[in-house]
Amino acid sequence: MFACIYSPNPTESALAEFAYAFSPVVEESSRDTVILDVTGCEFLFGSAYELAIEIRTRAQKPGIDGGLEAKVNVALAANPDAALHAARNFEGVTFISPGEELTGLGDLPVTALQYSFVRVDDKQAEEIFETLRLWGIRSFRDFAALPVAGVAERLDQAGVRLQQLASGKTERHLKLKQPAREFKASLELEHAVGELEPLSFIFARLLNQLCATLNAYALATNELLVQMTLADQTTHERKLALPYAMRDHKVFLKLLLLDTEMHPPAAAVSAVSINCEPVKPRVSQNGLFIPLAPEPEKLELTLARIAKLVGETHVGSPVLVDTHRPDTFLLKHFTVKTKYDFSKRRPRSANQQSVTGNRQCLGFRMFRPALRAMVQAPRGIPTQISAWDKHRSIHGKIINVAGPWRTTGDWWRDDRWARDEWDVAIEAGADSSSRLQRSTAMYRLYRELASGTWFVDGSYD
Repeated sequence: MFACIYSPNPTESALAEFAYAFSPVVEESSRDTVILDVTGCEFLFGSAYELAIEIRTRAQKPGIDGGLEAKVNVALAANPDAALHAARNFEGVTFISPGEELTGLGDLPVTALQYSFVRVDDKQAEEIFETLRLWGIRSFRDFAALPVAGVAERLDQAGVRLQQLASGKTERHLKLKQPAREFKASLELEHAVGELEPLSFIFARLLNQLCATLNAYALATNELLVQMTLADQTTHERKLALPYAMRDHKVFLKLLLLDTEMHPPAAAVSAVSINCEPVKPRVSQNGLFIPLAPEPEKLELTLARIAKLVGETHVGSPVLVDTHRPDTFLLKHFTVKTKYDFSKRRPRSANQQSVTGNRQCLGFRMFRPALRAMVQAPRGIPTQISAWDKHRSIHGKIINVAGPWRTTGDWWRDDRWARDEWDVAIEAGADSSSRLQRSTAMYRLYRELASGTWFVDGSYD
């Protein structure tokens, strides 16, 4: 049995809160109409008719007593849509017995049908109502009396659904009002905690609750926000950005403990709150002939342990900086782009394709740090080079040279730079009397203008 409550002038969300006092299963159809599933409520309120009288009487009471201070229409029926039509069109209390829907609703005009409940849009409904008017169909009873086959042929499936709605024969479940999803877990401690080991048990408990909520909604997260209220009434916040969407509480716990060790709170912790931003979980398909890659969770833990040893600024993905200073970049946290917009990719013209196909691109292998060198440069042009360190040695005659290219910048800073760069081809191997074939290698040299010192910046592959 279903009960529908209609209030012409309800206050904001007051009608739904009023309905929850009679049943836990409530559908908020509109701002002024709610539908309740009152099956089993007779044990508390008596018969269905007595329940309807109780709803109408309590609605007239003041708000302090749980009322609405307004008169409402109440209808009871075995069908939720039949109860809705009765409550919106008849004043007071209306009771429709099972199977007698047309007896109570048969005289209502066809235009009173709430067509949105059977997935019919405004345009379709307007066309169907105009067709029924031309046929002389005015009421629910007239519409229900038409043959179903004829309605399907002339009005399509939308007309059949409207006919079932007029007959009170629709079958559907109530669309329950779901509370807002909140992915948050918090805990206040009786005594402040100042050590990492007891704090880890608190983290584990909150992360278990958080991951259970994510699993319930088939979601994951790529960001954790941890807020710790300290004993001195200050707040210690940390944000963990994850490269992949995860929901493994064990991985979250290890990452959070490593981050807490690197950034410990300034005082003992009296309360902990963990929030997360839900996203769709990561879906991956492995190929039969593709070697398995490391699991993202293990890779993230490895990076976190390395960051603890060498520092967070020395681990990450390189990003170019908006400057002309050579070999300048920053490291940011590694993230993976799950989607790529191919529509933004510009197609190359035929000329560009031909030029790219004929051009040979060389890879550049940079030496860090740059290799200090001794260079013979009569008249300023390098002709002979000799450089070495623990890992490599470079020496030989320079047989081809291009340059120099002068770069300078940041003249107002103490670490300003100014240097001349050269691309050279070096003939390495045996001396000139040897008949063995010599090898040729290409390097980039530069000379600091301030000191006149030569360096080997890297090699071309």
